[in-house]
Amino acid sequence: MTTETSPVPSAPASAEPEMLTGSGAIIRTLELLGVTDVFGIPGGAVIPLYDELMTQTKIRHILVRHEQGAGHAAEGYASATGRVGVAIATSGPGATNLVTAIADAYMDSVPLLAITGQVFSTSMGTDAFQEADIIGITMPITKHSFLARTAEEIPAAIASAYHIASTGRPGPVLVDITKDAQQNLAPFIWPPKLDLPGYRPIVKAHGKQVQAAAQLLLAAKKPVLYVGGGVIRAHASAELLALAEATGAPVVTTLMARGAFPDSHPQHLGMPGMHGTVPAVLSLQESDLIISLGARFDDRVTGKISEFAPNAKIVHVDVDPAEISKIRLADVPIVGDAKDVIADLTLAWAEAAQGTAPDTTEWWTYLHGLKEEFPLGFTEPTDGLLAPQYVIQRIGELTGPEAVYAAGVGQHQMWAAQYIKYERPNSWLNSGGAGTMGYSVPAAMGAKVAEPDRVVWSIDGDGCFQMTNQELATCTINKIPIKVAIINNSSLGMVRQWQSLFYDGRHSFTDLNTGHGTAMVPDFVKMADAYGALGIRVTSKDQVDDAIKLALATNDRPVVIDFIVSPGAMVWPMVPQGVSNSFVQYAKDHAPTWGEE
Repeated sequence: MTTETSPVPSAPASAEPEMLTGSGAIIRTLELLGVTDVFGIPGGAVIPLYDELMTQTKIRHILVRHEQGAGHAAEGYASATGRVGVAIATSGPGATNLVTAIADAYMDSVPLLAITGQVFSTSMGTDAFQEADIIGITMPITKHSFLARTAEEIPAAIASAYHIASTGRPGPVLVDITKDAQQNLAPFIWPPKLDLPGYRPIVKAHGKQVQAAAQLLLAAKKPVLYVGGGVIRAHASAELLALAEATGAPVVTTLMARGAFPDSHPQHLGMPGMHGTVPAVLSLQESDLIISLGARFDDRVTGKISEFAPNAKIVHVDVDPAEISKIRLADVPIVGDAKDVIADLTLAWAEAAQGTAPDTTEWWTYLHGLKEEFPLGFTEPTDGLLAPQYVIQRIGELTGPEAVYAAGVGQHQMWAAQYIKYERPNSWLNSGGAGTMGYSVPAAMGAKVAEPDRVVWSIDGDGCFQMTNQELATCTINKIPIKVAIINNSSLGMVRQWQSLFYDGRHSFTDLNTGHGTAMVPDFVKMADAYGALGIRVTSKDQVDDAIKLALATNDRPVVIDFIVSPGAMVWPMVPQGVSNSFVQYAKDHAPTWGEE
């Protein structure tokens, strides 16, 4: 769109535009966009930018130890606040090391601005030293990518990228800037003209579609509000609460939406999906109307899609028209921003209902029965080692809902989603769509930079932790006191669980030798000490609370707690891959019984 009124803030007018280097223009543009923190690591193609960074004080630069850490830190920063996270890397391997975090942000709709250096424009296409076509590489995993070959192009490129990353469905945008563009001088003109033909995110939904959804909700006997991460990205939790309480409909929150609706609320059934609660899984499966709000019918939620919710009509609300009916055909498609649409739907429903809510007593009787029969719980391990679920539950109980919890990927991620009670949005950070091991420590670091007054926990696995634990150095040097809980089952736990259940217990290359009865390589407590963090090891239940309390009381450095847990613990409930959600297993060899329905 070519805008007369630019979506970027204006700067004080001056008679003559200031002459700045391209690097100076990068920094000035970020300042004017309100960016206060960036994560990065220098290299040959961004030396001019880093030289310029030394001359200013408005933007805090956090020097990471690996570009992937910069990307995940920027994601954690964005996910904890809703602001755009910024990561900087050099050309070639520096840029390609950002790719995993960019893909992660794309899958989970995280507003991320990636700024990469590129070789001299005269050298592009010659296989120059540290040259990589990062625009081509990231094209499928960004909302858009920009290449700035001249200093004049830089303000518009960065302002456009920031605008695209933070509007519509949020996501990552990359700006690749040649070294000569960074070095050369050009007049700094602000605000720049943003020329984005075809980029027109739809925010306001069509009124007739909203009214049609209200009519379906009025007629439904078994409605469910299926809430996805889009509700958090849209800052629509207050609107969701109003809709739920007005209609009395049950609510399920996906892995990406934990905290969008308070866990303590009586209408909340928990998380749906492969490792969701039985009430949440079966409420979707048995419903006659699913109102999908900022969710995308992911395979981990639906199970076998041809058998998912066979009797349900679908109202699908999403800001991204590409998601509507992509997996499940929507009876009422609604394209728009969740915050606006939910508010409109609440009004439309109230007008249509005229004070007489539909009778869902029978539906709630069924759901309350499921909650009573299949509460979330775990059995103590038979090997005498710690139950990981207990450890994570105590972290949540002793720390409280005002904290931020960033999980890695695997069993500990599912337990953290299940056993910590989330009462507010932006308190739960995880890699949902991509499932990126190594996400947790740098994401927690980014969240702590964004929210310095909140306690921030990285709940990590012994496998995930070894992928990005070098960022403990970043935390120590920069006084970013995160707490790391390593749920150490000495294995790649989720893969091991599948091997136990589906491959006759053949644990092929999943033992990591970090935990009980092994060589303990590495020794995580010694590693923590080497990084300047407080290292604690916990091997028995009576030590759990004291270790967590010590971590909470230590705020002058990072803390790493090595919780030695049972490798035999599994994540339940579980819907095996490729089957109907009706076959949800509450525990091993324990599935709900079915009538004739």
